[in-house]
Amino acid sequence: MLEKSYEYHDDQSLRLDRYLSQRLDSYSRSEIAQWIKTGQVKVNKQVVKPSYRLNPMDKISLAIEEEEKIPIVGESLDLDIVYEDKNLLVINKAKGMVVHPSKGHLSGTLVNALLAYAKKNHFTLSDLGDYYRPGIVHRLDKDTSGLMVVAKSDQAYQALLEDLANHQVDRKYLALIYGHLPDKQGTIDIPLRRHPKDRMRYVGDPLGKEAVTHFKQIAQVENYALLRLNLETGRTHQIRAHLAYLDHPVVDDPLYAKAYQQRFFSQQGQCLHAYELSFNHPITKEKLRFQVKPPKSFMTILDKVLPNYDLHLEE
Repeated sequence: MLEKSYEYHDDQSLRLDRYLSQRLDSYSRSEIAQWIKTGQVKVNKQVVKPSYRLNPMDKISLAIEEEEKIPIVGESLDLDIVYEDKNLLVINKAKGMVVHPSKGHLSGTLVNALLAYAKKNHFTLSDLGDYYRPGIVHRLDKDTSGLMVVAKSDQAYQALLEDLANHQVDRKYLALIYGHLPDKQGTIDIPLRRHPKDRMRYVGDPLGKEAVTHFKQIAQVENYALLRLNLETGRTHQIRAHLAYLDHPVVDDPLYAKAYQQRFFSQQGQCLHAYELSFNHPITKEKLRFQVKPPKSFMTILDKVLPNYDLHLEE
């Protein structure tokens, strides 16, 4: 059972199905519309239509009967473990690996690998979150490589989730982009929401969720630039969507780069790498900081674009 409640505070009237699709981005708008039609979503305790226009102080309640969960099976897949203790793991996620299973993708994910590793080493992952995401505190896109923290204990999960919400987990990325941003460093403050027609993509929209990315250009050539980026918020596709909104998408991004740009480096996936992760240990409160270099696929492209550039992770 999925149970949630919201109170609407925006002066601008918004369709109920659109509002919920922005809040529940793991579900499609058609799924949400079906919930509304079958009375599983109510506004002020009344059944309404998906097209209902929300008013300030409207109270929205959801009681959704979800489908039976499919068991997740552990798989012996390669894991690059950067740090581990009894409460958490820090993983260097490989490019091309999906983080967690979903209805149409039940194997070959990071979670499958973590479950097998946990069983082999006699520990469990926190199950406080989504059924298909045990221990997962934050995510990386399939073709984004780099650092993630995973919670073993429930106490660690709750503390890390709270620190993320309070912007106390520092996540830094390297991105190779097409062209140059107008400023050498600055902040991209553009709310994001799902594209109304292409549900795989996110777009800038004043009615979207707050999304803030800080950037600094560290190298450039005629048609490309290398950026360091720091997330203040952690929206799905945030860096990719922000840079595409500015018309400087990440190199080889299959969703956000233009077709003529994608072909240049043979569809290896976006050149985006989470190179640094720092946070307070959820139990001991010790400050932890980790760095990992980009994978070979990223460095191969970087060497083609900037053949004499010597990459240093430290700022």
